[in-house]
Amino acid sequence: MNRSSHRCALSALLLTLSLPLTSGCASNSQKTSAEDMRTLPGRFAEEPVTKPITAVEAFIGPTEFYISYKGENSLVHSGGNWSNKIDLTGVGQGPEHEYAGPYILPLEYQQRARWAELPETPIVPRILGSKYWNRFIDMVFESVLPKTAMTGIVMHFGEDDYFLYYNDINNFEARLITDKPENYVVAETIDFAEFNRRAQPVMDEFLQQEGVEDRRLVFSTGDAGAYSLPFVYVDRDIPLGIFVRYSPAPREGPVASKGAQIAQSAGHVAQSHFGGLFSRPVSSVLRLLFVAKDAAVETVRPSWLVTLESKPIPALNDGPGMDLDDWERQLDQLTGRSATRGTMDYLVDGEEFFVRFIDAISTAKKTVDIRTYIFDNDDFAEKIGRLLRRRADEGIDIRVLLDGLGTIVATGADDVSLPQHYEAPESVRLFLENDSSIAVRQSRNPWLVAGDHVKTTVIDGQVAFAGGMNIGREYRFVWHDLMMELGGPIVDELNNEFNKAWAHAGMLGDAGYVLQRLKPNPKIAEDLGYPLRVLYTRPAVSEIFNAQRAAIRNARKYIYIQNAYLTDDAMLYELAKARRRGVDVRVILPLVGNHGPINKSNALAANAMLEHGIRVFVYPGMSHVKAAVFDGWACLGSANWDKLSFRTNKELNIATSHPADVDELFERVFDPDFAKSVELTEPFPERWSDHLAEVVADYLL
Repeated sequence: MNRSSHRCALSALLLTLSLPLTSGCASNSQKTSAEDMRTLPGRFAEEPVTKPITAVEAFIGPTEFYISYKGENSLVHSGGNWSNKIDLTGVGQGPEHEYAGPYILPLEYQQRARWAELPETPIVPRILGSKYWNRFIDMVFESVLPKTAMTGIVMHFGEDDYFLYYNDINNFEARLITDKPENYVVAETIDFAEFNRRAQPVMDEFLQQEGVEDRRLVFSTGDAGAYSLPFVYVDRDIPLGIFVRYSPAPREGPVASKGAQIAQSAGHVAQSHFGGLFSRPVSSVLRLLFVAKDAAVETVRPSWLVTLESKPIPALNDGPGMDLDDWERQLDQLTGRSATRGTMDYLVDGEEFFVRFIDAISTAKKTVDIRTYIFDNDDFAEKIGRLLRRRADEGIDIRVLLDGLGTIVATGADDVSLPQHYEAPESVRLFLENDSSIAVRQSRNPWLVAGDHVKTTVIDGQVAFAGGMNIGREYRFVWHDLMMELGGPIVDELNNEFNKAWAHAGMLGDAGYVLQRLKPNPKIAEDLGYPLRVLYTRPAVSEIFNAQRAAIRNARKYIYIQNAYLTDDAMLYELAKARRRGVDVRVILPLVGNHGPINKSNALAANAMLEHGIRVFVYPGMSHVKAAVFDGWACLGSANWDKLSFRTNKELNIATSHPADVDELFERVFDPDFAKSVELTEPFPERWSDHLAEVVADYLL
């Protein structure tokens, strides 16, 4: 979509709209045959320039809507079903100026033949052209946008985020956030409802000035091209946002298929084992030895929790928590290094994180280095990919490090929220690399149980992101999750860690990793902040497990944990022992997980914790947050509470006892999540198959 097209599309966000129920009609509209309903040539293609279209007439029936417009060569008749996408129940019953939506209706067909049949008593709205629309949006944005130069606002609209601003010649512009000019600053982020509340008085004033008294209107916005919003239906009596959108353009090039996924998986497995063993013999054998050792120890170890059943569950301690200064000194000894310094800001959920993430990429000056377990092939991940391709074309040095098996498996499973008829690219790697200067590498997965589960991004060596979010639509729109924005010297450590992982994923493998370690670590980031500590899991290194186990043993007052995958028996034992010492232990688990066996294993873990006096809270939906606080020491990042994250995968957590950061973690995450969750008071039902699933989860997931 071109720049003027974006301007028109965003203006469509401002109206309060409605599609009221109508009286019955003679029959449902009869569409013509598929051959007669061919799409107009070029209309759905993502061309650099497409001509705006103008509505001629419109009709609203009890289930269908009908719009005719002037096409490039002739009159076109289009429409679709609204009743299966919009529920009018309760619309108009809320407080004044409180609006539902936004809703978007696709044009389901386009044909040259006029509709065979229309409703007997349709709503016939008044048609207003794009000149009206442009005058209206000029008034709206003048009243809403900041007047400070080089600033704008981000507005969430459905599944799109738009950046609204005045350009350098003081003309309003609206772009997808992925197209935000690099020299502009985001001053505010608002949702559609808030934008509508601000715009409503302006709309009333505008229509009064124009002498428009009709209650039902159709605007032609002037928007054009794929994903555009060329029409807006307005009912001034019932507030409901409804926009009409072109269908997306068909994908050019290979699209994803099950066969392609199988082929990619087989190829990656072969490379991980044959080529991987040749170039990474030391790390591959180390991983195998540690997996085998852990499995053998766990197989012969008795059930630890049984040994605690004879001990009473005491009242909670009233005294102070552990000495944090002494605890930090213990961590220095445990890790063999002191904490670094830096700053940390929490980004809770996808809406908050990805707006900031996209903004940071859009303003990058030199480099963007992304390390992620999953770079999905859904519609949202594709938008991120297109942003990276654009920035690479603009001269930014971009490197993307993917976990091979994690990405291949994820791209073979569609999220339930994926838009209908979306065609995914066949290969994420090829999509990023083809006709682009982006450098992409895939981490190998020896023995199929070792993955690079780290999620970090370093931009210009000055700003870093770390946490639990991969790149995909469920992380942006569906799941509850947490990321951190980091500044200061800790960014240098994450930058160095990325460079080592990048070298290890290259052709030289273990040798490349050693050579990278021998290089001096550049100090690029600004020297500021307070003590922060990076903890790792990697071959022969289990810092995240050891540090949190030691924290449990040292805790005297409280332990709060939120994690979706709590399957490690050793940690359950330590938590049960802590509760027997009078420590207040609370755990948040999600009601819904993304792995069935994990759900069953979590149910058994919840029952065991409940039996030993630990308070268990069930979060409504999927929470992918990985955070814990022990008497004022916080540890959060990519690591789950399972054997893979504690002993086998590559993982990265950030830890701190800085009081302000710990307090904010409570305020932003734990306090609201405890409030949203339901405390478990009775154990979950158990079946023999759940115990079998627990064994699988312990060793494989």
